[in-house]
Amino acid sequence: MKYSTKLSDTIHLLAFLCLSDGERMTSARIAESVKTNPAYIRQLMSALKKAGLISSERGQANAALTRPADQITMLDIYRAVEGDKPLLHLDIHTNPECGVGVNIQLSIADFYREVQDVAEKKMQEITLQDIMERYYEKIETITHK
Repeated sequence: MKYSTKLSDTIHLLAFLCLSDGERMTSARIAESVKTNPAYIRQLMSALKKAGLISSERGQANAALTRPADQITMLDIYRAVEGDKPLLHLDIHTNPECGVGVNIQLSIADFYREVQDVAEKKMQEITLQDIMERYYEKIETITHK
């Protein structure tokens, strides 16, 4: 099973925009760092633009944040690229004739919702600025070793 990396890839992309210091960032350059293709980066950028988190002009390498990094939450970013998709997923392919198969999924669903609520609350507290500050801390730690 493949897990979605859209959130981490999108945060990676946004970090490039934060670090660009006015330099034009092409989807090809970002894609090289993410180890993906430029079309995927453009797809993520389109979702960010649609969510109002970045501005950009078609065919131009000049994407920019629409608000300060301390006003963009991890939940904003997640919603932009994943929509309302839950973090955890039930196995909906269990045998409907089996009482365990049906009822265990219903039981798990209650707990998954609790986990989702806690995760969303925490994601709402983490800003892109927090992530960038942690990034700088990691760089600092590495350079002082």
